[in-house]
Amino acid sequence: MTGLVLERLLADEPQTARLGEDLALSLRPGDVLALKGDLGAGKSTLARALIRTLADDAGLDVPSPTFTLVQSYDTRIPVHHFDLYRLSSAAEIDELGFDEALAQGAALVEWPERAEAYLPKTTVLIELVQHGDGRIARLSGQGDAFDRAARSLAMRDFLVNAGWGEAQRRHFIGDASARSYEIVSLPDRKPQVLMNSPRLVLGPPVRDGKPYAEIAHTAQSVSAFVAIDRALKAGGVSVPDIHAEDQEQGFLLLEHLGSEGFLGGDGQPVAERYAAAAELLAMMHSRTWPQCLETGQGGFHDVPPFDRDAMMIEADLLVDWYVPAISGGPASDSLRAGYHKQWNALLDRLQGREYTLMLRDFHSPNIIWRGDRSGHDRLGIVDFQDALIGPSAYDVASLAMDARVTISPEIEKQTLDAYVAARHAAGAFDEASFRESYAIMATQRNSKILGIFVRLEKRDGKPYYLKHLPRIRDYLRRALSHPALASLREFYDAHGLLEERTL
Repeated sequence: MTGLVLERLLADEPQTARLGEDLALSLRPGDVLALKGDLGAGKSTLARALIRTLADDAGLDVPSPTFTLVQSYDTRIPVHHFDLYRLSSAAEIDELGFDEALAQGAALVEWPERAEAYLPKTTVLIELVQHGDGRIARLSGQGDAFDRAARSLAMRDFLVNAGWGEAQRRHFIGDASARSYEIVSLPDRKPQVLMNSPRLVLGPPVRDGKPYAEIAHTAQSVSAFVAIDRALKAGGVSVPDIHAEDQEQGFLLLEHLGSEGFLGGDGQPVAERYAAAAELLAMMHSRTWPQCLETGQGGFHDVPPFDRDAMMIEADLLVDWYVPAISGGPASDSLRAGYHKQWNALLDRLQGREYTLMLRDFHSPNIIWRGDRSGHDRLGIVDFQDALIGPSAYDVASLAMDARVTISPEIEKQTLDAYVAARHAAGAFDEASFRESYAIMATQRNSKILGIFVRLEKRDGKPYYLKHLPRIRDYLRRALSHPALASLREFYDAHGLLEERTL
């Protein structure tokens, strides 16, 4: 196999098992890992650890597929364990349902040499070779699967340097970006969160020679998270302590703030928690935040502005992605021109309004509820690296019209009222101006989200975001009911943008 090669010295069986764990954390559907090694080289140890990690079950029975030829496991990513030793010809791999297995999940293949050319070129080969009392694992391959495996091994090296080299790693959460998070644990120590935040790939130019992420001011490295984390902590916001960092590679070892969210046992939003989050925002918006923040390593992060270009490139996601999805073709020039005219008139109304540190995705997935604490400390805030200097109303709209949770009009009102009351209690506050800005920002954000969720399905192969579209359309209708947005509401109605659709 041509491509890149990595080697790992595995001194004992636990290290072999940790390699299996590391590889499991890198797997995606369609990946193939090919295992080679003599009897006793550790193939079974590695395979067992990999499958148990995906299942998050240390006691899962993982028998050898020597006689069954294939064993399938319905884990976080379905994995199919093949043993090809008994194949009489490579063509028999089709009879085992190999292609179907890759369409559903990942494949772990022992005796891969018997498959000849049937394995994809992106297969990652893991050769285990005896070396003294231990063994050497040699990984070779090319493409995205190999790159992810290499990055996962680099994350283990980062943990070693942080004193967590023997930690158990388990998938925690991923998001719509390339970032991912794991829980790492050791006996007698509090679990930590391992953040994997690769440098942002900017993509092709989309406007004025600039890529989308540059215009939208998306954070390009983990240094933005570090700088904003430090600033928020100094400002009285409960954010994770950073226990270890490698800003160059994009790895952070973070305090685990907890796992309880904003939904009750019935799966419904808890109004009191949303109100508490609104009061935290009111506290944050009553103070002044620096725009130039220290990263902690002699560098600085300038918090970008949520300027007109950023607002418009986000709002344009609706005409770039949602409109083609509901109409079967690209948005017409006249629709696009009318859309821009309407939005530019609305954004003019934001001139002179209150701007502050805007966390950008201040909604339930990024807020931890800690009911055993008091005051603002009940709320742990995460995932804020894309923060901007923008309208204070934006984060309130993000919270009160939570993209991932159906917020009733009653809870939305309670959340808004809690924010407004806290702002009035803190001093002079222009409520009418705020409520108009809230409607504009809620409309901008939900227009953007309609486009993003379609883009995630069409471009990134993530169809599960489409289930949120009816909720987002409902939020848009609510936001557009403000009198200041009457003209835009007429435009959306005229082009069927608020109609219920099945994509």
